[in-house]
Amino acid sequence: MAVTGIGGLFFRSHDPEGRAAWYREHLGIDAGAEGSDAVWQQEAGMTVFAPFSPDSPYFDADQPFMLNLRVTGLDAMLAHFDGAGIAVERQPDWETEYGRFVRIHDPEGLPIELWEMPK
Repeated sequence: MAVTGIGGLFFRSHDPEGRAAWYREHLGIDAGAEGSDAVWQQEAGMTVFAPFSPDSPYFDADQPFMLNLRVTGLDAMLAHFDGAGIAVERQPDWETEYGRFVRIHDPEGLPIELWEMPK
């Protein structure tokens, strides 16, 4: 018996339909609001599952979690975000041997870390 992966991510929202539409439009995720049959087919790859201490500076303390998404074509995504008026947080130390990282926030403030693995 073993867990083989994450089967879903469910979270509360003040505007489930609008938030799902944002994820579809800006990240290409087949997101659906509660009760929908939207299923996002992902590519196989690494998933980091790590609890953080309450005082960790890694992401905003008022958020219970941060979503990290593996991406390709990060530069094209950044151009899209710039055109859509989505603020992108960049830090020099986020260019690492593990890849490139940037952060955006969804319409309700959830931090989303985008991770482009090294080529």
